[in-house]
Amino acid sequence: MKLGQVVGTVVASTIDQSLEGVRLLLVQPLADDLSAKGNPIVACDCVQAGAGDRVLYEGGREAALALSNWFNPSDATVMAIVDSTDGEP
Repeated sequence: MKLGQVVGTVVASTIDQSLEGVRLLLVQPLADDLSAKGNPIVACDCVQAGAGDRVLYEGGREAALALSNWFNPSDATVMAIVDSTDGEP
């Protein structure tokens, strides 16, 4: 799993039928020191994360398996909301 921070939501005018009803989030990947790493990605949300939340997300086939319909084109899915990281209160 990878660490990221939710920076917004995504609204799609057209979406694959297998993703209907799934929230899409804009997630900024984070490095080990919690700095931004690369460009933000779009991830499906299965844990009701919100803007500003630090999250764990997965990519590849494992991302698709986290959703109720396993046969979907998801490249990334938020799997958990992070309460704290080592060294934080």
